[in-house]
Amino acid sequence: MHNSDSPSPTEMPENSAQNASSGQDLDALKARIAELEANNKELRDTVLREKAELENQRRRLHRDLEQARRFANEKLLNDLLPVYDGLERGLAVEGGDVNTVREGMNLTLKELLRIAGNNGLVQVDPVDQPLDPERHHAVSMVEAPGKAPGTVVTVLQKGYVLNDRLLRPALVAVAKDD
Repeated sequence: MHNSDSPSPTEMPENSAQNASSGQDLDALKARIAELEANNKELRDTVLREKAELENQRRRLHRDLEQARRFANEKLLNDLLPVYDGLERGLAVEGGDVNTVREGMNLTLKELLRIAGNNGLVQVDPVDQPLDPERHHAVSMVEAPGKAPGTVVTVLQKGYVLNDRLLRPALVAVAKDD
C-alpha cells in the first residue's frame, strides 16, 4: 500500500518552489499594500491641507469684501471734505452781500458737480429733447407753441445717471398736442 498523502521524492522540490514563490508573492503583495497605504495617507494629508487652505482663502476673501464695503466711499467722502469746508466757511461769514454768497455757492456747486462727475455721476438735463420714459418722468403737459408734442419743455428736477445706470429720473414738463 502506498500512502498518497506523503509527497514522493520527485514532487517535493516542485512544492518547495511553489511555496517559496507563494511566499515571495505574499511578501510582494504586503509590500505593495504598505506602499499604497502610505500613498493613501499622503493623499489624505494633501487633501486636508488643500481643504484648510481653501477655507483660509474663503475667510480672507470674506474679510476683504467686508473691508471693501465698509470703506468703499472713502475716496468720495475724502473728495467731498473741501466742499463741506467751503459750505462751513460760507455759513460762518456774517453780513456778506448777496452776490458774494451767491458766488461762493456757485463755486461750491461746481466743485460738488466736478467730484460727482469724477465718480461716475452725470446729470440728466433733457430740455428740448423728446421724452424718454426710461430716463424722464413726465409730471405735467403744457402748451408750448413751436415745440413738437412729447418734447421736454421744462425740467422741474434734474435726473442723474451713475456709470450708465439711472439713479434718479428727471422730473419734466412735456409739450402737449396742439
